Amino acid sequence: MTRFRLAILDDYQQVSSDYAPWESLLDDDVKVTVFSAPFVSEEQAVAALAPFDIVVAMRERTRFPGHVLEALPNLKLLVTTGMNNAAIDMDTASERGITVCGTGGSPAAAPELTWALLLAFARNLVAEETSLRAGGWQTAVGFELEGKTLGIVGLGKIGTRIARYAKAFGMEVLAWSQNLTEEAAKAVGARGVSKEELFRESDVVTLHVRLSERTEGIVGEEELRLLGPEGVLVNTARGPLVDEAALMRALEEGWIRGAALDVFDEEPLPAGHALLHSPRSVLSPHIGYVTHESYRQFYGGAFEDVKAWLDGEPLRVLND
Repeated sequence: MTRFRLAILDDYQQVSSDYAPWESLLDDDVKVTVFSAPFVSEEQAVAALAPFDIVVAMRERTRFPGHVLEALPNLKLLVTTGMNNAAIDMDTASERGITVCGTGGSPAAAPELTWALLLAFARNLVAEETSLRAGGWQTAVGFELEGKTLGIVGLGKIGTRIARYAKAFGMEVLAWSQNLTEEAAKAVGARGVSKEELFRESDVVTLHVRLSERTEGIVGEEELRLLGPEGVLVNTARGPLVDEAALMRALEEGWIRGAALDVFDEEPLPAGHALLHSPRSVLSPHIGYVTHESYRQFYGGAFEDVKAWLDGEPLRVLND
């Protein structure tokens, strides 16, 4: 008789079994079910997950607010990839006796994707490739990064790597966050400035702060207008950091030069969404952490968490 039922969520590429031996959990009387398609609503998620004792969530692809957790009577272990997940109500999980565990991750995946998007935007790579494959040739004139100013919002682990990349490309680096000190900025070769100065003086602004109540909407109309008609916004952090309506107006009306985005308010981005048709933009489907190296950490770590919990010694507990 099966002791536990385990759900692996949002395995978009159907690769979770490539990175961890989930089938071996049968020896522990654990039945594993993989969900590759996203749930379209909280109601659908609750209906599908109600029988499960263990859930492995891929980042914030599926949300677990308090009322969802309360509707999952069998849930005992919730594993999130990474060590932070703003989509899980930790207090409710603790109140209901649900253990929440995390995993490691790749420090290079998101910064590299950030730089790839910036380079793609600067040299019009998407439009040029589309033209070439359609039988055309050169269609526009790009710009160089050397000599430009990069503004970094959030100088943590990812922002610090971005600062190093920018220096290697011959860029001046500005930095701002709500808690950033001048000493911390200088330590990575950046100049600490105010938020207003950063958006006014930068040619490119890239976002690398965690989403929270105080950072939601941290970039709005005022900041986009300060960035100006030659400025570029890059966001590989979280969609709600930016006022999406203001950003779409900025792209349509030319307040800024353009945007390179990997994250959105609603994910997956619905067909027909206005951003899909916005001019002067390069878009990718939240692939900042989607690498072999990252998935080995995510799925491998999740498997370790499940095995440790089954043995009564949970690892990397986030809601002690």
